[in-house]
Amino acid sequence: MTEIGGFQDRVARVDLSEKSVAYESIDEDDARKYIGARGLGVKYVFEQGPDVDPLGPDNLLAFMNGPLSGTQVTMSGRIAVCTKSPLTGTVTDSHHGGWSGARLKWAGFDGLLFEGEADSPVYAYIEDGEVELRDASDLWGKGVHETRDQLEEEVDGSYGKNLSLMAIGPGGENEVKYACIMNEDDRASGRGGTGCVMGSKNLKAIVIKSTTKMPQPADQETFREGHQQAMQAITESEVTAPNEGGLSMYGTNVLMNIGEEMDGLPTKNGRYTSTEAMRDAEGVDIDAERVSGENVRENILVDEPTCHSCPVACKKEVEVQAMHKGEEMNVRTESYEYESAYALGPNSGHTDRDAVALMLDRCNDMGVDTIEAGNMMAMAMEMTEEGKLDEGELEWGDTETMIDMIERIARREDDLADLLAEGPRRVADRKEAHDNSLAVKGQTIAAYDPRCMKGMGIGYATSNRGACHLRGYTPAAEILGIPEKVDPYEYEGKGELTAAFQDLHAISDSFDICKFNAFAEGIEEYVLQYNGMTGLDVSEEELLEAGERIYNLERYYNNLVGFDGADDSLPARFLEGEDGIPGQGASEGEFCELGEMKEEYYDHRGWVDGVVPDEKLEELEIEIGPGTGVSAGDSAAPADD
Repeated sequence: MTEIGGFQDRVARVDLSEKSVAYESIDEDDARKYIGARGLGVKYVFEQGPDVDPLGPDNLLAFMNGPLSGTQVTMSGRIAVCTKSPLTGTVTDSHHGGWSGARLKWAGFDGLLFEGEADSPVYAYIEDGEVELRDASDLWGKGVHETRDQLEEEVDGSYGKNLSLMAIGPGGENEVKYACIMNEDDRASGRGGTGCVMGSKNLKAIVIKSTTKMPQPADQETFREGHQQAMQAITESEVTAPNEGGLSMYGTNVLMNIGEEMDGLPTKNGRYTSTEAMRDAEGVDIDAERVSGENVRENILVDEPTCHSCPVACKKEVEVQAMHKGEEMNVRTESYEYESAYALGPNSGHTDRDAVALMLDRCNDMGVDTIEAGNMMAMAMEMTEEGKLDEGELEWGDTETMIDMIERIARREDDLADLLAEGPRRVADRKEAHDNSLAVKGQTIAAYDPRCMKGMGIGYATSNRGACHLRGYTPAAEILGIPEKVDPYEYEGKGELTAAFQDLHAISDSFDICKFNAFAEGIEEYVLQYNGMTGLDVSEEELLEAGERIYNLERYYNNLVGFDGADDSLPARFLEGEDGIPGQGASEGEFCELGEMKEEYYDHRGWVDGVVPDEKLEELEIEIGPGTGVSAGDSAAPADD
């Protein structure tokens, strides 16, 4: 039991096979060492053991908030979903904003742990510290939007007032390996296939009903000091200042034109480093500006909803009227994000703004990750061009087929859709198409080209959940100059920089607060707000060590599964050699010096060829043995595949 402030000290362990619910406390030592949300969620997954089948009943699906979730802390509306990924085979955590993380805290919970498999579809109803499983048979097969509307009526609540929903669509039900979990405002726990795990358990949705009951700080004076410093930093930052530009004006898609100008925007499955380079080489009508945040704001923006306790309002809700196969379609959807627009647009060989909006809405309704869906179709387009697909064809920039392909994938309607639903690693294995994949550990890259931004190269390679920009967001320094400007083309020092960002983001993910805080706040504001809310007295060094501990626990889990330094790789086209494709424009001739950065990174981490040694586990007080799911005799050496 913990008496640390910010916690409700209540976790529900739900056995779906038995349709039973047990309630347990938070272990105080774990709360001190792993903070909450991502850290505690990964600890629960680790204790379940690394050898579980991701789609088997023994895999744990943990929904966790943190000690700062649902509080006055700015941007504290997030929630972490932790599990073993069916896409990568690694431990994964995926977060979404909105209100469900805060509302789960207000309903009396720090977390929900689902294991087992229901014999028929169910949804979980949460209210006043209790969990009830209810029949969801009539919801199975329905999209997220219809599910949302039906459950709002059924439980007699109102989204935005007293109700939150986390649900899967047909993508999760049909175990698409990159299916995601959507909340009521079209926001996703998108990466790693968390929705696929939820579908494998016959869990259609989680409905949370609560009034606003924000936890109060244990140390009001310390919290007030930290909160005031944080608010001042956020309002003075060019990136986060409300209504002043940056994220507030254009959302994450403020980066589209910036990435294009830097020649750091992967285009046409990463063959080019900008749409301009593709246009010049192939003479096609393509221009990243058409799908940029500036273009969206000027032409199709209709609303700017926000998350709990957030003045930035980075979400950009759009409405389009577009023709699709001769039929006019009206779509209103949230949100036109940079990563989604990149994958479904330039990386797939087109920049049709309204078609991207239609695809976003289709992905959200079907419950599939926008990044992975777009990159999978780009991979299929390249394979089609090279004659590697017998199941069907998908041509570059064929937006009409792309729009339909999303639902085809989610429902596994035909051979091509069924193949693409398996994710890049399995497609590459079956079709001898590894040179067409932009994946690391089975998950594809985001919208930052490692030939231009070298920190993203080592970040993709060493991310514990497969290629990911959010494990350690080095573009903060390489593009935005936060905490200081570094040369994006310089590889020296990027290993250490990446590790620092990875540890810092492990902290914010465990609080659980938005990473955009880090564009303005620093470790000083984190410590003050954390100590103020919890009543603890941790130092900056102790908090940073907790971030390092979390990252090492994740890496150790992956080591036990069989991952090592050989898996810390990049697609060959980003590396100098026979299959490499050099950058163009401002990135002309550039490749990613991964080998040099890995050596620096491992040396800084204290790892041996990507493996956490026993002395590092001891140094960070990462316990194994009885009660952890891992025996003391287990080795972290990679297993034979």
